[in-house]
Amino acid sequence: MLAAARGFFADRGILEVDCSPLVPFAPIDANIDVIPAQVTATQVGYLHTSPEYSLKKLLAAGMGDLYYLGHVFRQGEIGPRHNPSFTMAEWYRLGFSFEQMMEETCAFIDLFLGKRPRRQLSYVEAFRQYVGIDPNCTCLEELRSKAAPFLSSDTASWTELDYLHLLLTHLIEPELGRGELTLLNYYPPNQAALARVVEKGAERFEVYADGVELANGYHELADGQELRARFEQENDKRQAAGKEPYPLDEPFLAAQKDLPPCCGVSVGFDRVLMLQTQVKYLSDILPFSWEL
Repeated sequence: MLAAARGFFADRGILEVDCSPLVPFAPIDANIDVIPAQVTATQVGYLHTSPEYSLKKLLAAGMGDLYYLGHVFRQGEIGPRHNPSFTMAEWYRLGFSFEQMMEETCAFIDLFLGKRPRRQLSYVEAFRQYVGIDPNCTCLEELRSKAAPFLSSDTASWTELDYLHLLLTHLIEPELGRGELTLLNYYPPNQAALARVVEKGAERFEVYADGVELANGYHELADGQELRARFEQENDKRQAAGKEPYPLDEPFLAAQKDLPPCCGVSVGFDRVLMLQTQVKYLSDILPFSWEL
């Protein structure tokens, strides 16, 4: 399957690049923790959670369509569908539209699962269909009521976003991708991550098969000032949750002025292999995995 994946990219003229998994700056996400590495007596590095920053720096330096297929690392992610070290396929396409990127991502997943029907579903439509609420016109009390069956800890400090994430993972995601590939897209602007925002919402998509999230893609935002503001917000969330804030990757932010219009996506290689072989746990297809 590694050979088939590389053949997929070769057929499309997408160049493989080798990004070091050890990087000087941690990608900033309130929900993803990075594994630090003591590089010297005074310098700390990080094992990358994604090659995204490195790949975008290469794009800004003038490289064309490119991809990375290799290991990434995330602290504390151990479970039936998680491992602290896993394989990711991530690629970027210059001049691609949002629709083209979604279709190519599905074509990549077809290598593993065979051709499935595609269905697009916006974030708002998903909440209306599976939760019975409009996430743009709700309140904390309504969200708390919908989430009540799944709450097992103190939620006094929870925000609307916390409840929306819980409802997404417990009521919506398990229903997606049944006999198809479901593309959940057009997220609210406050969940844009590194995607650009248009009138319909953030041009961000995730792909699901059999209730499992397989891919996360963006029509990439190329605005260093806006990205700085988003990273600072994520660091604020980390601090509010009692987590360590990370220093900003200034070279990455500076490179945004040269980033060409592009779309990018990452696919969990191990997860699609798990679905292909119809096993229950990610550890069943990993030669080396961490114990639960």
